[in-house]
Amino acid sequence: MKLALSKQSALAASLAFLLGCLLWSVWPALAVMQERWSGDPRYAHGYLVPLFSLALLWLRKDRIAAAKPMPSTWGLVFLGLGAALQLTGGYIRHDSVVGLALLPYLAGICLLVGGWRILEWAWLSIAFLVFMIPLPWRLENALGPPLQFIATTASTYLLQTCGFMAFADGYVIQLNDARIGVVEACSGLSMVMIFIALSTAAALIVRRPLLDRLVLVASSIPVALLANILRITVTGILHDTVGGHAADTFYHDLAGWVMIPLALALYWVEIWVLSRILIEVKQEAIPALDLVRSRDPASLAATRTKGRKPSVL
Repeated sequence: MKLALSKQSALAASLAFLLGCLLWSVWPALAVMQERWSGDPRYAHGYLVPLFSLALLWLRKDRIAAAKPMPSTWGLVFLGLGAALQLTGGYIRHDSVVGLALLPYLAGICLLVGGWRILEWAWLSIAFLVFMIPLPWRLENALGPPLQFIATTASTYLLQTCGFMAFADGYVIQLNDARIGVVEACSGLSMVMIFIALSTAAALIVRRPLLDRLVLVASSIPVALLANILRITVTGILHDTVGGHAADTFYHDLAGWVMIPLALALYWVEIWVLSRILIEVKQEAIPALDLVRSRDPASLAATRTKGRKPSVL
């Protein structure tokens, strides 16, 4: 009993030491990410990602209920990969690459402390942490203009369809006396990032076949674009009917909170439709006695001749 307690204490001490070293190593990158979460609306969901990862560990706790720690030296390989990513990110001055090193670091710690069974339990939570890492600036700048164009063009078309005098001038929607600028921050990239994380979280929780989950994640981009287009369209309608103050309040303050329940509702409808289109067929288990008989040549021959009328000479 004392030996088992000493092993558990040594394991906990080793885990605490490794996590402390990891925290000290990536602390500058974590501080930069925290600044982006606080100041950039595109990554406001960053605070929720670690919480969901911890909740996912709790939901999968049955996978390690009877697992015994079997440390693996393969953890050193993952730690080396994390160190390589961190050094590369520091050399090219990309905080996103440095933050990405956190994932192999955590995987390596899992292997060193508990082995492959522990990594099998934790890898989904570790992989989900990628959504809290901001995209590189070049990628953000490359995605911004196309999303702005789609949002401006589609919102203008919807406003015209609803009977409003609207036309697009670059990334600005002219609506009578109002001008709605679809700036880079309102291009929809923030919703794309949030909805991809949201759909992935839903796919990890919902009890559906793998194909349904893949479709759910793949649909996050069109759902995000649709939500952003609806936000701009509703803002234009409020500008023309209610006034600029109400429209600006909805556009900057309320729309972000309204779009998330809308996305959840669309995901629920999507799962409902998929459950009606894609039906999972469950194979019935073959009884052991029937399985033995099916492999017995004598039983097989008797089965084939059963019910056959005897031939008359």
